[in-house]
Amino acid sequence: MTNILYSFRRCPYAMRARLALASANIPCELREILLRDKPQEMLDASPKGTVPVMITPNGVVDESLDIMLWALEQNDPEDWLAGKSDALDLINECDGQFKTALDRYKYSTRYEGADRETEREKASVFLRKLNDRLADTPYLLGEQATLADMGTITFVRQFANVDRAWFDGESWPHLLRWLEAFLDSSRFAHIMVKHPVWKSGTDGVAFP
Repeated sequence: MTNILYSFRRCPYAMRARLALASANIPCELREILLRDKPQEMLDASPKGTVPVMITPNGVVDESLDIMLWALEQNDPEDWLAGKSDALDLINECDGQFKTALDRYKYSTRYEGADRETEREKASVFLRKLNDRLADTPYLLGEQATLADMGTITFVRQFANVDRAWFDGESWPHLLRWLEAFLDSSRFAHIMVKHPVWKSGTDGVAFP
């Protein structure tokens, strides 16, 4: 059985899963979906209905960080698992308080009582922490990209895109440099190639 990855191109969770699968060179059949029209095959595998979902010969992995670790523990040619404990601490902070504030900032009208500027400031606390880490090194844990960078940067991108003019005007030059280097990279371009929406009964796209 081939590994099957259900993905949505712009989802930051699916993006970081694709980053790790590409780095680890784990072959899979990528099935691009629409979140408003989720295929039954994906829901049968993972009833929670969120991407990414990886179906492997040994079972289903349906959390993005778990997919990253699953891939890298098989093959880690770029040594992304270096400093794993510190990386997981940063990712947990990103996925927790930062992502909560990010959602309430980006989609403030969906949350009763949410104030856009207040939530933006809450999220910015984490971003300033990243900026401080990046002051002396190109990446969060040192001289090379690791799980820490690739597990958080897709969410920083999402935050930046809510109001890019405001984001670019803030005093976090090291964060801006780190994000722009990623957005300009062939790595990012590769995982963001547009694919047709998968239809039941057809083959997905070979990835990576």
